[in-house]
Amino acid sequence: MDKKKILYVEDDETLAFLTADNLEQHFDVVHCNTGKKAFDLFCREDFDLCVCDIMLPEMDGFELATEIRKRNADIPIIFLSAKTMKEDRIKGLRLGADDYLVKPYSIEELILKIEIFLNRSQKYNDKAPKAYTFGHFTFEPENYLLSLSDKEITLTEREAALLKFFLDNPNTVLKREKILTSLWGTDDYFSGRSLDVFISRLRKIFKEETHVRIENIPRVGFKMVIDDY
Repeated sequence: MDKKKILYVEDDETLAFLTADNLEQHFDVVHCNTGKKAFDLFCREDFDLCVCDIMLPEMDGFELATEIRKRNADIPIIFLSAKTMKEDRIKGLRLGADDYLVKPYSIEELILKIEIFLNRSQKYNDKAPKAYTFGHFTFEPENYLLSLSDKEITLTEREAALLKFFLDNPNTVLKREKILTSLWGTDDYFSGRSLDVFISRLRKIFKEETHVRIENIPRVGFKMVIDDY
């Protein structure tokens, strides 16, 4: 089987060498040391996933992710950064990143995260139904496409995974830890904060839809209520 192709962006030569050397045992890795070089390469070649540092020369990781998302709303993006502030994590997730690992990170954890996202993408392609219809929406999980009348919204992979999880369990109370372990592979604090960001995004999409809502269940989790579903 062909190895999945990873775009790895890191300007620290020593860290880049060590990380790329480990990743190359599992994936086809293309390394760039500036954000601009990475984006130019992204525009020319096809990748399955991006791993990006934030503090990069020429174009930082936040700018790079923004430009990548303009061209491809689906590709998983993992940030690696020495920035530990909650605000930086939230900013990265709001820009469309699927995960955020703080340096120094575990290479085993990074590989596991990459495999989770790649496997999920494959499962979407292999098993996802053609479309879900709920309220006034139509959702195509294979294409991460949410449609309302003549309006189309392309979700990120993580948003699509979360929405599909709710639609597979409609009108059912879902515990936070069940959602987190199913989609993130862990239920730690920062994954929980990431979940809250993605819940907020979906709520904004559904705010004008009276037949669909995501309810908080205090100290338990969430329930996606869909009338007549």
